[in-house]
Amino acid sequence: MKVLGIDPGTAACGYGIVHESDGRLRATCHGWWRSTAREDPALRLLRIFAGVQELIEEHAPDAVALEESYVGADARIALSVGQARGAVLVAAAALGVECVEYAPTRVKQAVAGYGRADKDQVGRMVKAILGLDEIPTPNHAADALAVAICHATAPPLMKALR
Repeated sequence: MKVLGIDPGTAACGYGIVHESDGRLRATCHGWWRSTAREDPALRLLRIFAGVQELIEEHAPDAVALEESYVGADARIALSVGQARGAVLVAAAALGVECVEYAPTRVKQAVAGYGRADKDQVGRMVKAILGLDEIPTPNHAADALAVAICHATAPPLMKALR
């Protein structure tokens, strides 16, 4: 199974692809798209949309896994994260790839064993699980790989219920 994980955001949108084969997970690629607040919002979303489509066309993942939005104190941030999620969902749907979503606590539980793990813990565990030489940077890429790991290692029954 190959999974494209996404940590959505308009200023920084992380991505990571993991491939499960023979019971082992390997990172295929990871990175992020970033933009500034001065850029046109439509162009920021287009960058994410086009980037997701490019990754899908190049790597042919079986699924795209996203982290669900965390609604904190700032409604503007929640809105922009929701817009980024929409760009990812439409990009995947246009190419016929299934999208699944996981709560941040579920992702942290899957990779670190603790639903309230901090970013450093998640990064260290992503490094260990994937056998990487270094913790993926920036943390948006590490978070995206964590989402991909979460889906790739989800029990079959959980996947069937989605």
